[in-house]
Order: sequence, then structure tokens, then C-alpha cells
Amino acid sequence: MDIRQLRYFLVIADEKQISAAAKKLYMSQPPLSQQLKNLETSVGEILFERSGKFLELTEEGKTLYKYALEITQMLEEAKIEVRDVGSGVDGKLSIGINTFSLANLDTVFHEYKKKYPKITYKIHQNESSLLCYLLKQREVEMALVRLPLEIDDFTLHHLHSESFYVVTSTDERLFDEEVTLEEISQYPLVLPSIKGLGVYYSIHEAFSKAKIEPNVIAEFSDLKLMMQLVSSNFGVAIVPESLIYLYKEYPVHVHKIQEEAELTGDIGLIWLKDHRLSKAAQNFIEVLNEYI
Repeated sequence: MDIRQLRYFLVIADEKQISAAAKKLYMSQPPLSQQLKNLETSVGEILFERSGKFLELTEEGKTLYKYALEITQMLEEAKIEVRDVGSGVDGKLSIGINTFSLANLDTVFHEYKKKYPKITYKIHQNESSLLCYLLKQREVEMALVRLPLEIDDFTLHHLHSESFYVVTSTDERLFDEEVTLEEISQYPLVLPSIKGLGVYYSIHEAFSKAKIEPNVIAEFSDLKLMMQLVSSNFGVAIVPESLIYLYKEYPVHVHKIQEEAELTGDIGLIWLKDHRLSKAAQNFIEVLNEYI
């Protein structure tokens, strides 16, 4: 058994077909099939069984899959650590970013680029639950996410807690400087509803704790459209502070929700447990902390 065979084995397990795995590995099927046979001979067990057109891992194969992942990941981390020795100015920053997270994130990236100009970037933007999946698949090394979120498999570095605001059309001023949930419930309410975002859950939880029934008339996964409609008096919206900065071009009145509502949003940085962060990632966290 060698590391090359383990890598081939992982690709076959993920693709579930020799032909698909061979295509992904840029090799022909016969030598890949032979490598799998050699591996099965080496461990003395059958690793796959056929199910229709697809290959499924046997129980023995599932056990090897777990260890193969760990072995290949440790080897990659060892390579990264060796390359990162010294100042850590070279490398790649691989990061996932929630659909809306920190208001000044562009400033963070500019400062990081100024300090580490040779770093290249791989950036995925999506909702938090999908970013967790990408972390497990090692498509990204770390991710900026909104909480609450299931993070049992991850290390969490809490970054920021932000207030929530009510935004309304500038056609008329509905509220004073600060507003209560009771006052908000008197108006048609629109909410951001991206699955996995955490914002939707936090808003409903606040109303539930206050034993107030909100008059929700619409939910939006398209946040830009939501802000367009709010600015044209379609309804009022509850949003976290970062969203106001992201869509500051829309003419709206902004009112802070009173602290008694206990409505805040948490933003954190997560990565796989027991994973050693690359020097590029460690440096990014340092810059990020300076700007929070």
C-alpha cells in the first residue's frame, strides 16, 4: 500500500465509478483498476461492491476510507507546514464567506494584500451550512459564518456580535430613534430567509421570547430585491447591521431595535477540528482581528 493507491482509492470512492474516477485523475481505466486490485491484495479485503452502475464501499472499505482521508490530509498539511516555514509570505488563502458577514471585509482583504502581496486567493461565498460542507470536503480551509449553526466538527473563533435594525421607506418616518418589537409587529414585515443564514432564526426567536406575533408578509432569499422593495414602501424589514452597509445605496430610514429585545447576530470564523491552519490563514486571522 502506498500514498498514490490511497489517493486513487479516495477518488474512486467519491466518484463511485472507475470510469469517472479515471477521468478525474486524467488516466485510463485499466491501470486504475489494476491499482485498486493491488490495494485490495495489499489489505487482503474487498473494498467495493457493485450496486447497479455504481460502486459502493464495503464495511472494510469504509474503514480504510476514514484512515485514507486522515493520512492524505496529514501528508498535505506536512507539505504546507514545510513550505510555510519562515515568514509565511507565500501560499494560498482558501476561505468561505457567508452571504453577508462583516461590513468592512473589503478593508480587511486590502490590508492583508498589502502585508502579503504574494498570497493567492480561493474565495467561496455562500450560506453558512453549505460553507460547513465545503470545509468538510476541504474545498476551503476556514469560513466566516453566521451563528447559530451546528459546529460540533469545527473550531470556532468568535469575531463579532452585531445589532439588528429596522429599515423602512423614506416616504414617511414610522418610528423614533429606537423601536420595540411590539411597535414593529404593527407593520407588514419582510425578512431575509436564506437557509442556514442564522438571521431568520434569530429574528423569530426574539419575537417568540417576547411572546409577540410578527406580521410577516414576505421572506426573501434575494436580499437586494428585499431592500429595493422596502425602499419603495413594500413593508418594513429587520436586518443585521452588516446588511445595511452592504446595501447602503437604497434610500431607507434606519432604526435600532431596543436592547431589551435581545436581538443580536454573532459572526465567527470556523475550521475543522484538529486541523493545523496554514500560515496564510493564521496571518489572515491576525489582520481580521485588527479590524473587528
